[in-house]
Amino acid sequence: MNILVFGPNGSGKGTQGAIIQKKYNFSHIESGAIFRLNIGGGTELGKQAKEYIDRGDLVPDDITIPMILDRLKEDDCKGGWILDGFPRNKVQAETLAKALQDEGINLDYVIEITLKREIAKLRITGRRLCVNDNNHPNHIAFEAIKPVEKDGQIVCRVCGGELKTRPDDQDDAAIDKRHDIYYDEDTGTMAAVNFFKSLGGATKVITVDGEPSIDTVSEAIMKELI
Repeated sequence: MNILVFGPNGSGKGTQGAIIQKKYNFSHIESGAIFRLNIGGGTELGKQAKEYIDRGDLVPDDITIPMILDRLKEDDCKGGWILDGFPRNKVQAETLAKALQDEGINLDYVIEITLKREIAKLRITGRRLCVNDNNHPNHIAFEAIKPVEKDGQIVCRVCGGELKTRPDDQDDAAIDKRHDIYYDEDTGTMAAVNFFKSLGGATKVITVDGEPSIDTVSEAIMKELI
């Protein structure tokens, strides 16, 4: 089973991807994690990507696409994958669809998590990232996934790891720029979603409301996955 998941920053798409991965035991590919791995490792692609991410801009396709496609071809993806955070615009969607077709890889589901823009922004500023696993949900505003205190420090509620914030999560201008890209139905991420909706065929598109609780959203998604 191969899945793309879409949702604006703050919609919980990473959390839902982790839930799906745990249930079906296949690879959860998060584009931001690939960027961070390259950035942390000091690779040339990572250095180039960091400049764009720090400004809240999209990383260009000639940096992003080679990393993503190589990842999908790795052995752990042969049993299925869920891709989160890519594609982010219509051109990337078209490129990915063609690449998957050329490789003989089926895209079984596209999951779209919808959320009002103002709610998405509020959610972003309170989230915290676990240094051990970015898919461990931690948010200072939501009781169900609040970090815990240990030895006077706020740590990951799942593993007790150190928590950090992304600089662009605390920058209103950067958040607005990222959301401008996502909600753009002409060339942005919504245009990518609509591209996959237009394909029809064997790919099923699942649209769910991201405003309710994590469990409610997860239940709505699982009902549609076969």
